[in-house]
Amino acid sequence: MTPPTVLVADDDRSIRTVLTQALGRSGYQVRSTGNAATLWRWVEDGEGDLVITDVVMPDENGLDLIPRIRKIRPDLRVVVMSAQSTLMTAVKATQRGAFEYLPKPFDLQELLSVVGRALAVPAQPSAGAPEPRDADERLPLIGRSPAMQEIYRTIARLTTADLTVMINGESGTGKELVARALHDYGKRRAGPFVAINMAAIPRELIESELFGHERGAFTGATTRSLGRFEQANGGTLFLDEIGDMPPEAQTRLLRVLQEGEFTSVGGRQPIKANVRIIAATHRDLRNAIRQGQFREDLYYRLNVVPIRLPPLRERVEDIPLLARHFLEGAHDDGLPAKTLDQGAVEQLKRYAWPGNVREVENLMRRLAALCPHETIGAEQIAAELVEAAPALSEAPAAAGPEPLVRAVERHIRDFLAAHHDGGVAPSDIYDRVIAEVERPLIRLTLAATRGNQIKAAAMLGLNRNTLRKKIRDLDIPVVRGLM
Repeated sequence: MTPPTVLVADDDRSIRTVLTQALGRSGYQVRSTGNAATLWRWVEDGEGDLVITDVVMPDENGLDLIPRIRKIRPDLRVVVMSAQSTLMTAVKATQRGAFEYLPKPFDLQELLSVVGRALAVPAQPSAGAPEPRDADERLPLIGRSPAMQEIYRTIARLTTADLTVMINGESGTGKELVARALHDYGKRRAGPFVAINMAAIPRELIESELFGHERGAFTGATTRSLGRFEQANGGTLFLDEIGDMPPEAQTRLLRVLQEGEFTSVGGRQPIKANVRIIAATHRDLRNAIRQGQFREDLYYRLNVVPIRLPPLRERVEDIPLLARHFLEGAHDDGLPAKTLDQGAVEQLKRYAWPGNVREVENLMRRLAALCPHETIGAEQIAAELVEAAPALSEAPAAAGPEPLVRAVERHIRDFLAAHHDGGVAPSDIYDRVIAEVERPLIRLTLAATRGNQIKAAAMLGLNRNTLRKKIRDLDIPVVRGLM
């Protein structure tokens, strides 16, 4: 039996040599070239069982070859490799029909594994999503670290599907950017992208915000109002901070995901839910499930494809790229042009970045506006980072618990920031924050007393009738002897 032939195209002779040797040792025949024209001639002549091509070649972009190859030889798989390790490279490779995309440098064993899979699996016709516009000039995500490369590859694969996605990551890591990329380069890109921050909406308004309401549904409902599900019809609904959704809204959302339809508040006629759901949270939802704060069945409905965004401290090599990107953005917005010297770059890489990418952006814009020098040095970076040091120095050691006052301050800051970013402005911030503290306090005290309200009232220093009223008002479940 004749071994499969792999066609390799890369203008770097050393890479062609390494690939030829590695593939040869694995039993494959190899033909290699440094230009696209020769590769295309081989494909036209019916040669080869698999193509491995670089993106940048002297006579043609390797990505442009893929649709032509797919047209005349739809059974011939193409593996794309590139040192242009950006999200758009991964997306274009996938959407033009590449079997796999590998950012350089890659592990040879991974390449051989991809080759084996490509030759073993029968060819499938490429349905593909609409080709994204050439938008390399404004990439939605920045970074070339291995961690970000895996994110890019995941996003690229998901642009040809319509699956529900759960994005998990610390505040400031770019969860909404990922959600927008999934929408903008996916099947639903022609539809609307509608985002809603669950932490920014008062409990009593969540169902109306999500599902809309009819005229007369409640006091003040003078007209019919569309909810976010209807606004996102045919597109994507991004549920940010899903971990902050109250239990009653979780139940309603689960029903919609199961049945594919919903009714507005005060409505009778079911409405088809034609949306793709992308959810995001900075919370540990598995822990929230154990504590009874999040429905397990809803978690599995939302967590079809999980994406974890790494904090900036796990991709330090991306910090210089991000910093320069934000300086260029500040200049585009009319601020003075600035550059970073090597000392400044090293200073940035040594910092822990608790605010992640958002903190980098804020710092760069501040320096662009206030630094008197065209070149930013380590001293300027150090001086600015010292300003953040007091807040960090007050933080507890990693081994100790976070003080309650610090946790409350952080929660209120996040809550107010969410409204500042365009959330629905409530008129009951005081009541809501107090309820957020009271609810876990009473729930956990009841758990400690196994549901005994007399003991719980005594521990809390409350009258028993007062405790009962709070349990009812805060919708706290009480099961005697089982909590």
